[in-house]
Amino acid sequence: MTNPSGFPLRTRLLPALLAALTAGCALTEPVVRPEQALPAQWAEPARAAEPATPLHDTWWQDFGSARLDAFVTEALATTPDLRIQAERVVQAELALRQAGASLLPSLDVSGGSSTRNVDSNESSSTGIDLGASYEIDLWGRIAAGVGASRAGLMATRFDYDAARLSISASVATTWFQVLALQERLDIARRNLATAERVLRVVQARYDNGAASALDLSQQRTTVLNQRKAIEPLEVQLRQTRSALAILLGRNPQAGPTPDGAGGIERLGALKVPAVGAGLPSELLLRRPDLAASEARLVAAAANIAAARAALLPGISLSAGAGVGSAALLALADTTRTLSISASVLQKIFDGGRLRADVDIQRSRQRELVESHRRAILAALKEVEDALANGVRDTNQEAAEREILAEAERSLRLAELRYREGADGLLTVLLAQRTLFASQDQLALTRLARLTAAVNLYKALGGGWSAGQAGN
Repeated sequence: MTNPSGFPLRTRLLPALLAALTAGCALTEPVVRPEQALPAQWAEPARAAEPATPLHDTWWQDFGSARLDAFVTEALATTPDLRIQAERVVQAELALRQAGASLLPSLDVSGGSSTRNVDSNESSSTGIDLGASYEIDLWGRIAAGVGASRAGLMATRFDYDAARLSISASVATTWFQVLALQERLDIARRNLATAERVLRVVQARYDNGAASALDLSQQRTTVLNQRKAIEPLEVQLRQTRSALAILLGRNPQAGPTPDGAGGIERLGALKVPAVGAGLPSELLLRRPDLAASEARLVAAAANIAAARAALLPGISLSAGAGVGSAALLALADTTRTLSISASVLQKIFDGGRLRADVDIQRSRQRELVESHRRAILAALKEVEDALANGVRDTNQEAAEREILAEAERSLRLAELRYREGADGLLTVLLAQRTLFASQDQLALTRLARLTAAVNLYKALGGGWSAGQAGN
């Protein structure tokens, strides 16, 4: 049976028949996941007597800081780290497009014109040729490669989302550190003023013969120690501000300060949200890093299928058509050619290279399975640690506030009794040290509470969901 052009119809049907067999013959590989049982509940209790704040993708707004909101928005738009990750997503998209192109036929065209002179006999020719080639993906090797690239793209998009979450958390914790250092610096300066005030009292008593030289020397030592404590805090504050500037994509010399258009932002004015942890079983769907690890397991299975398919014979089709003429730079009195061919290639001996590639891909899959299991365990611990730190720091802050109130009262009474001569300077010195330490510790505890809340948001995925990947 022939078609009107004179070529056998079976020649035209061969590619279609072979392509129809591809789906049934394609090799597949199951996705292997770790067998890891998840706990029913968290071991650490959440903060009691407070309504839980639901997770959402702008979680940093729960702290009540307009400047933090502006900083996170700026960082997500300008930080180099996130732009680097965005380019990796672009590269993965192009890699998928490149892999998908292998499923399509390739076409090429060539043309030329020449003239020859042999023993005064001159001949000319002009021709144009069109060629096409197509590899039939009978065993699914190319399709598996496309599947691996698609899974790799999803993993890269999830990595981008994980980077967004990490950068947001870093901006929040660094800004809180700036505020805490500013608070501690203010405390140190107030304490210096207090120590200098007491020194004036001691100096007056010494001048009147009511205090000893030892009392005067001890209080001067206290003043000098308070002055010494200020410079390290100033340096640390500048360094933390420069670190925040880097996160925002600014020059390190342009670090933000606590005072802004809305006034000076204070550490104590920030809210510490009570974050709802949900159930451990929900964690796998909340964290973009775990989703990326899961996508790499899918890619590993596809890579094994591709490696197995490479062991089987390859079938390719090629066709060519051309026109030629004996004229120079002209197609007059042309002759036409048409060719169609099919070829089968089976590797007979390669020293075990292809078989070794299958074993390598299986080993890589086992590695990724264990990496995924480790990531799940680490995520569970991060949530447990953040919950425990939040409860602990809440209780510690309440205790520190009581200690501070008593320390302030003790110093007032100690100064009064010293002026009246009822107690010695040692009582005042101890009261000063207790007050200074309590004020500084309260600022550190407040910072720890805020940091624990950020870490819990981050450990829970910050309100992320797979549907927003890459946005």
